Amino acid sequence: MALTFYNTATRKKEEFRPLEAGKVGMYVCGVTVYDLCHIGHARSAVVFDVLVRYLRARGFDVTYVRNFTDVDDKIIKRANELGKDTTEIAEQYIRAFYEDMDRLSVLRADIEPRATEHIGHMIEMIQVLLNKGYAYQQDGDVYFSVEKFEGYGRLSGRKLEDMQAGSRVAVDQKKRHPMDFALWKAAKPGEPKWDSPWGPGRPGWHIECSVMSNHYLGPSFDIHGGGRDLLFPHHENERAQSIAANGGEFARFWVHNGFVTVESEKMSKSLGNFVTIHDALEQYHPEVLRLFLLSKHYRSPIDFSSHAVAAMRSGLVRIYRTLERVHEVLGSTMTADATVNEPFLSSENLSPSLAKFIEVMDDDLNTAGAVGLVFDKIRQINKILDGFEPGNEKNKEALEENRRELFKMATVLGILQRTPEQFFEEMPRAQVEIDPAEVERLIAQRAEARARKDWATADKIRDQLKAKGIILEDGPQGTTWRVDV
Repeated sequence: MALTFYNTATRKKEEFRPLEAGKVGMYVCGVTVYDLCHIGHARSAVVFDVLVRYLRARGFDVTYVRNFTDVDDKIIKRANELGKDTTEIAEQYIRAFYEDMDRLSVLRADIEPRATEHIGHMIEMIQVLLNKGYAYQQDGDVYFSVEKFEGYGRLSGRKLEDMQAGSRVAVDQKKRHPMDFALWKAAKPGEPKWDSPWGPGRPGWHIECSVMSNHYLGPSFDIHGGGRDLLFPHHENERAQSIAANGGEFARFWVHNGFVTVESEKMSKSLGNFVTIHDALEQYHPEVLRLFLLSKHYRSPIDFSSHAVAAMRSGLVRIYRTLERVHEVLGSTMTADATVNEPFLSSENLSPSLAKFIEVMDDDLNTAGAVGLVFDKIRQINKILDGFEPGNEKNKEALEENRRELFKMATVLGILQRTPEQFFEEMPRAQVEIDPAEVERLIAQRAEARARKDWATADKIRDQLKAKGIILEDGPQGTTWRVDV
């Protein structure tokens, strides 16, 4: 099966063939650094991290560019509120971004430019747009004229005559059309500013990504990514001004991840359900959060609910409990690779499990299906363990091979990078009060009930203990117990 992605620009799945065989240029819109990142940012970062990991595992040479917007209305507002410089605010939240991403095992992009590093290039592109008649000046501001660009609205599927000003498009009497957008903003008191042919000022938001993607990847490149919330107006405006200035087709594939809701409601500070990555990681292990974010197809909406995350938590605990058993049998400790260092999924001589993994991921990066295959692999491993015969070399080889396959999948998904011991040390413990003597008494009662085949009573005791966070494990030497993590 060919590698396919859903292309927002054409509204269908298409076979992915890069401009240059074996090489991929990818640009993903990064964050505006005025506040801590939220769970929606985490989803986008994790999705495109997996995309890069997968492409590299399949043998592509990927150049991944992800920017920081470090000059913007929101940054200026936050700086004024706190009495700080905009540079100080940007640096503070760039550091916080890296802390969050490192904990989520999101790899650094190959190139991570900041908008303020490319002001000169932005001025050059704006001048090109003016010279070509796609832009106009007004009292020190420069606007892009959407009516001059024939294909405006094509990416987002909108018609210009039906459009109204969006949430980030200021309605301004200086505009010739309500949807015209600022390329350059005249300086205002107390704002950062740079000299330009139109007077001191700063760039508009949309021009930043057009300039940085063109500078590092060229006027045409393979993949442009970001959250669905950026489709309009940001990506629509990016596309229009880039093609108007440089010609070509700009991005060939547009890949957008879906929205994140919180307990079935849109995330909003006004609703009190705004979840930062930092706060989520205070409650959940990083791998639990990452697995949850990959448990739905990237284009589908995902609901961040305690029930859904708890399900992933339980699933990940089962995986690591299985790895504990594997390590006990094989006598060695392994983890998935933290990065993709070689094209380990490019061989034609792959096992059926890895061939299925490729088939699923080739189908528009179906991480939900891939997560399901990870749990299938765990069931296979447990089956081998249940019938394991010490000294049986075939059993041992099968176990080793299945573990290798599991870790190859996990490397692409960015999970299982810890030993079981590390994972359970990091996992927040259940907040329960435990009386060991009482637990042992109930286990003895359960054993008596099982001996007289009173299964209802035995199950009732097991459920009673489980409700307190105590897990019973029956084995040849009797019943042991542990606190659930």
